[in-house]
Amino acid sequence: MNEVETLLKLDPRELPPLKSLALDDLRQKVLKNLHLELGAGSSLCLLSPNYSVLLPGADDKVAELVSKREAVLDYLKEALVQNLAVYSVLLDVNSYFIEQNDGLVLARLKEVNSDGRRYEVQYYTQSPQELLSHYEDKIYIGRDFVDLLNFRRKYYGIREHISALKDQSDKLVERASEKLRRPNDYKSFFQEIRESVGELATESLSILESLPPQPDYAKLDEKDLIEINAQYRTIAHFLIELNDEVAEFENLLRFRTEIGFVRYVTKYKKDLTNLISLFNIKINGCLGQRIVQARSKTQLL
Repeated sequence: MNEVETLLKLDPRELPPLKSLALDDLRQKVLKNLHLELGAGSSLCLLSPNYSVLLPGADDKVAELVSKREAVLDYLKEALVQNLAVYSVLLDVNSYFIEQNDGLVLARLKEVNSDGRRYEVQYYTQSPQELLSHYEDKIYIGRDFVDLLNFRRKYYGIREHISALKDQSDKLVERASEKLRRPNDYKSFFQEIRESVGELATESLSILESLPPQPDYAKLDEKDLIEINAQYRTIAHFLIELNDEVAEFENLLRFRTEIGFVRYVTKYKKDLTNLISLFNIKINGCLGQRIVQARSKTQLL
């Protein structure tokens, strides 16, 4: 976990230029107020929007990153917000909390064995007045991914999200023995979640392999659009089933006041609901609109 060192290795001249995107007021505000949280050895370093070190004190590597790689940090922030605008609904579904916090969003980056190219990003929001004094109380708003060398995603990035869900379900099981008072009482829930995640991963990856990874929807006819929409909807149904199981587990944990563990389940459910919203808004929602437009265009000819 040393994102500071991996970012130091990047040459800003070798990063592909980002296209100019029109950002709405919410995304512009987030870009202006985006904080970066980067691994620096055994600790996390929090950088303000102008790259002042907020937590902890700056070591030599962090100071070097801020002084010599400002262009990389600028590029990184722009890439994060553009990815959120095009491939995510995190800002949309969490806009109330973000607006309440004056657009402050914190991006915690985890480099994914790619020499500083690809990152998994956890996003949080917090009141500017309480960011440092109540840092532990920040609100988790979701998880996303960024590839600094390749903006376009295959299959809307669904494979990465499902892989993350599988990894996080494994971590839930690991934390259970440490955080639950009597973990054996919940074995059936863990078994159901594990089976549902396994089915989701197997079925969804099989479906994705049958679909065009980066289709030009303008060139597809109505029949193809309907079929693609149906296939993506099937994946969404697996997610809804898993979400129902996790919600039931969460409710039981709250009833039994398993406070030390329930927050991890709540975070996991947040990832699930965000992904379901991604299907509803960006995938099936947009495909459904294209299908309507395709039929209208045909009737006008």
